[in-house]
Amino acid sequence: MSDQNFDLLLDNATMMTPMGRLEGRVGVRKGKIAAIGDLSGAKAERVIDCAHVMVLPGIIDSQVHFREPGLEYKEDLEHGSRAAVLGGVTAVFEMPNTTPSTTTKAAIEDKLTRAQGRMHCDHAFYVGAAAENVDHLAELERLPGVCGVKLFMGASTGNLLVADDDTIEAVMRAGHRRMAIHAEDEPRLQARKALAREGDWSSHAECRDAESARLATERVLRLAKKTGRRVHVLHITTADEIDMLAAHKDVATFEILPQHLTLVAPDCYETLKGYAQMNPPIRSAEHQAGLWRAVQQGIVDVLGTDHAPHTTEEKQKPYPASPAGMPGVQTLVPVMLTHVAEGRLSLERMVDLLCHGQQRVFNIAGKGRLAVGYDADFTLVDLKAKKTITASALDYKCGWTPYEGFKATGWPTATIIRGQVVMQDGDLVNPGLGQPVRFQETLGASQPATARSPRPA
Repeated sequence: MSDQNFDLLLDNATMMTPMGRLEGRVGVRKGKIAAIGDLSGAKAERVIDCAHVMVLPGIIDSQVHFREPGLEYKEDLEHGSRAAVLGGVTAVFEMPNTTPSTTTKAAIEDKLTRAQGRMHCDHAFYVGAAAENVDHLAELERLPGVCGVKLFMGASTGNLLVADDDTIEAVMRAGHRRMAIHAEDEPRLQARKALAREGDWSSHAECRDAESARLATERVLRLAKKTGRRVHVLHITTADEIDMLAAHKDVATFEILPQHLTLVAPDCYETLKGYAQMNPPIRSAEHQAGLWRAVQQGIVDVLGTDHAPHTTEEKQKPYPASPAGMPGVQTLVPVMLTHVAEGRLSLERMVDLLCHGQQRVFNIAGKGRLAVGYDADFTLVDLKAKKTITASALDYKCGWTPYEGFKATGWPTATIIRGQVVMQDGDLVNPGLGQPVRFQETLGASQPATARSPRPA
């Protein structure tokens, strides 16, 4: 193999592959991983010494809200993807509750056009399910650049709400790809609105209680079984839901967020006030312990951030006038590396939840694994770096983080996407290279005009 020439060579690498930790070199050619191993004598146009970092597959955040179009004062595709790559994230799946909602082919094409040359990471967009577009969902879910259909069973930011079982069943029958679901029981949420105490954010977890989540997830699983539709239940928050989901792995996968693994009620509402408000809510230590058991027992499939920023002015309004949602895409890697450093999960399990899991759940084509033939997406991390998270050091348009003062152990040092170094040592060095993510279930679809060949390394 001494005569091999590459565009990029990762030298002295300790890397996380499907076989576990390996030491050696990674050769990249034309944006793909071309070889892994000793590669003695190999040459490359660019060589990166990885002696003091760990090489992970490119981190994928499969739930973000970048607020464009219509809510750009909170976030936009450029700022959101900038924060992503600065945090070591190589690809994001963006949500449909924008203004207007992403419920049509024109809306998807508009987002792809907006992303071209402005998004710094690779990207895909969800189509929002609504009663008005049920007849078109089977076509919409197969559009290039679409990661799937998103259904909101409980009201959250935006107006995409499908609360009744008949319409939910119709949505499930309209298509075949795995469908993402926000599972909170809207009738129970409405019945408990009166429990909100003005200015008391701890009452948020009472209004949107654990039973609201359990009832909705129970309904999702029943309807998924009835229709045979694969579902992906987002941001699970209760210990009660874990056993149900574990018993239905034939049709259901699910996600947990770093927020629910890290913050705990009621303490978070006392210290963060409105900045701790999100849907579903941060819950008690008992529920958090149940989530960690799901991580450690291999039941949970993926981690995502649900990056959902609002301005400080909005978050400082007295409850319940304050909106729900937290930013998180730039802090995903250091927060989870800290949990690794403190022994709550292994680095191998973290990679499974942030890379391998997304590839399996969404049938991503050529991403999510550090393996020959896959896209050359890498997140380089310093496992020993100790830094304190501060909003002033983050690139969020909203200007705040729920992790203010969090002492992190582990930090991203470089983000490489399709063989291109996009972030290095905290600086954006190769902007605007993001492309639409491709999926195995829709490879026959024509690719959007936004797709471009990678530039030379």
